[in-house]
Amino acid sequence: MIEAEDQRRLLALARRALEARVRRHPPPEPARGGALDTPSNAFVTIHNQGELRGCLGRLDTEAPLGDTIAQLAASVSDSDPRFFPVSLRELARIDIEISVLTPEREIQSIEEIELGRHGVIVERGVSKGLLLPQVATEQRWDRHAFVSHACLKAWLPHDAWRHGARLFVFEAQVFGEIAFAGKTTPAASS
Repeated sequence: MIEAEDQRRLLALARRALEARVRRHPPPEPARGGALDTPSNAFVTIHNQGELRGCLGRLDTEAPLGDTIAQLAASVSDSDPRFFPVSLRELARIDIEISVLTPEREIQSIEEIELGRHGVIVERGVSKGLLLPQVATEQRWDRHAFVSHACLKAWLPHDAWRHGARLFVFEAQVFGEIAFAGKTTPAASS
């Protein structure tokens, strides 16, 4: 569990890394201490006025969480292939969300998935598709839709989970920015 102070530190680090990349400045110095030193899988998602603007993550990382978040926040500004790079004009409208993941565990049935609590990974061979827990809730998907979309994200048939693809679940602690009176504070924590 990432405590509120470390959430604030991670969000501030992510903001500095994102802005440095967009402005073409050197990356910020890595932050250290507390949860930032613990290796964790994570994703950084950015939105522009509530609309998805990019999302990148790292699994199986041995790097400290602070380093992972700084790298992801910089990369998401220009490396998510679904989007054009973030422009200087957009920076003031971009908000950052961080998802720190628990280790995944394999499941045998989609009935084991708790929507809103579990993220899902579908894997067959070298193909892998991952959806964060909040995606199912935001899209109002049932279990079948959630897993089918994870299959499609892995470039597999939508029903690959019925035909030999492996299923994994994980949980995530999700927190993000809210601009209020010029301060950045954690938006949510689960």
